[in-house]
Order: sequence, then structure tokens, then C-alpha cells
Amino acid sequence: MSEKKIRELKQTARRVFLDPSTPSTQSILRVVLVVFLGILLVGLFGTMLYWLRSLIFLLILSIFFAYLLNPLVSLIRRPFKSRNLDRFMPRSLAIVLAYLIVFTVLGLSISYLAPRIAEQARQLGANIPTYTVSIQTWFKDIGNRYERYRVPEQIQEEVNKKIAEYLGEIGKTLPEMVGELLLTILGYLPWIVLIPILSFFFLKDVNLFRISLLRLFPTGNWRLRAESFLEDVNKTLAGYTRAQLISCFLIGSVCFLGFYILNLNYALLLGIMAGILEFIPLVGPLIVALTAITIGAFYSPWQALYVAVFLFVLRMLQDYVFYPRIVREGIHLHPLAIILSVLAGEQIGGITGVFLSIPVVALVTVLLKHIREHRGSKGLVADLLVEEKEKDLGEKLAT
Repeated sequence: MSEKKIRELKQTARRVFLDPSTPSTQSILRVVLVVFLGILLVGLFGTMLYWLRSLIFLLILSIFFAYLLNPLVSLIRRPFKSRNLDRFMPRSLAIVLAYLIVFTVLGLSISYLAPRIAEQARQLGANIPTYTVSIQTWFKDIGNRYERYRVPEQIQEEVNKKIAEYLGEIGKTLPEMVGELLLTILGYLPWIVLIPILSFFFLKDVNLFRISLLRLFPTGNWRLRAESFLEDVNKTLAGYTRAQLISCFLIGSVCFLGFYILNLNYALLLGIMAGILEFIPLVGPLIVALTAITIGAFYSPWQALYVAVFLFVLRMLQDYVFYPRIVREGIHLHPLAIILSVLAGEQIGGITGVFLSIPVVALVTVLLKHIREHRGSKGLVADLLVEEKEKDLGEKLAT
């Protein structure tokens, strides 16, 4: 090897081992330790959220209930504020009046609808044996078709065996599922009292909470950005809550009228069920559709088809026409994003995840928007292009 080559190798080794920009072993260990501690903290935080999931869900429901009542509280105080008579209608008194109005209307509605709903539920329970006979008749027709099409007896026996096993499993698991559902509902009964109490404090001290959060940030741009972020979060949650409430009332009313016109049994029961389950995205409407189509199929295949077409058209109008106009501001999510959010929420948190998936994704989009605005960027792709141009410019200047 020539002396020139040896000299070049020595210079290369000196640059590698003596260059101050080369990270030391201590620096590498420090980075590894910080990453490990970060992963550990994230895991602990996730575990705490899992342990406290019921409490967190209770708080979130209380916040949603507070958002539902806030427009009514503002409406009650508006005449007094316009005449500078706020002292005669403090916020606490307006909240109490709003509670009285809401629970009075709910009580009257329940007292009027409860007997009719109970009667339809009783009819449904009484008709279950008739539905069972219809299923047995349908299976007999299948057996006759076996003989008509000369299906081998071995295949007939195997198919009938599988069907019998499937029905037996349904007969065993259905009472257990109903019992578990009733126990779950009984476990949530205290929430009927806790949610209004927590919502009262959220409504009463909302400004105090807002000021306390803003004081966590230093004065200047950070506090202004935090205030803007809280304002957007408020608009997003208010828009989502308002849209869900209007959608529940709209879907429940339209479903009741549609089922009544189609002469579907238990129209009132199914309409109220549709209105309540509309608050659970994707899963709720699917449950209503399967239930209504199944009940229609027990009487006529054509009625089941009409119900399916009616619900399909209603779903398209709700997702692409009504809901975007109801929301208007706050949440701007594509229907595909909503579906993927709901599926991800179900995988992560079950029904609770489904319920929270859309507002969580909407809040994440608000957060990303403010991060981009704070950095003065136009988006991730734009940031990457700028970084690439700066890198090319640095290389040109270095050469």
C-alpha cells in the first residue's frame, strides 16, 4: 500500500474518532434512556386510562350534557343581559331553570309514550312464539327443496345438524346476553343522578375552568394560541353535540313516520329505538336496520325490502345532505373518515370507543390545525418540501 493511501486512511480515522460532532457513548445511552422512559410513561398513562375508563366516560357524558343545556341557559339569560339586569338572573339560577324545563319536558314525554312503548314491547314478546313457528316453517320449506332438488341425504343431515346447533347456541346465549345487558343497565343507573350534578358544575364554573387552563401557558403568543385552541374545541364539541341531538330527533321522527306508513309493526318502539341509537355512530343505525328488516321479513319479504330501501335512502340523505347542514361549523369529516374512526374506536374501546371516536378525531384535527398554524406551515407535505429545498440549498452552498 502506498504512503498516500495510508495517509488518507489515517485522516479518515482521525475525522471519525476525533470529530466533536460524532456522538459519544454517553450521549447515545442518554438518548436510549430518554426513549425508554418515554415509552414507559406512555404505557403507564395508557394503563391509568384503562383503569379509569368508566370515570372518564362519566365525565365525557357530563360534558356532553352540559353542552346540550348551555344554549337553553344562554337563552334564559339573554333578555336580562340585553337590559343589563344580569344580577336578577345569575348563571346558577338560569341553570336550575333549564334543568326544570328539560326534566319537565322529559317527564311529560315519558309519561305519554311509556304506556304505548310498553304495549308494543308486550306485543313483541307475545309474538315471539309466532316468529319461532315462522322460522320452523322456513326450515321445513328448505327441507322440501332438498327433496325437490335431490340433494343427497348425507348433505341434508349435515346442514340440518349445523342449523340445529346454531339455533341451540342462540337459545343458550340469548338469555345470558339479556341478563348481562340488564345488569349493565342497572350498574349505570347511578349515572342518571351523577351526570346532571357534574354537568351543573361544568356549566356554572366554565369560565373559571377556562381561565385556569389559560394560566398554565406563558403570556404572549402561547396564551393567545391556547385561547384560540380552546375556542375551536368549544365550537367543535358544541357543533357535534348539537348535530347529534338534532339528528336523534330527526331520525327518530322520520323512522317512526316511515315505519308507520309502511305498516311495519312496533313503529313507535322502533322509531324511539332509532332516535336513541343514532347517538352511537354506525353501530346504532346498523342495529336498527337489522331489527326493522328482520321484523318486516317475518310478515312479508316485500315489506322487508321496502324497509331496507327506506332505511338506505334515509341513511344517504342523513350522511350527505342533512348532517353536513346541521353541523355547519366545528366538525368537517368525510364519511369515510367517520367509518374508519368508528371501526378503530370499536377495536380500542368497544361501545365507549364507538361513542367517542368521532369527537376525538375531530379534536385531533383541531389540534393538528393549530400546531401547523403555530409553526407557520401549510401542511405536512409543504413542510417536507421546504426541508428538502433547504437541504439542497445547503449542499449547493457547501460545494
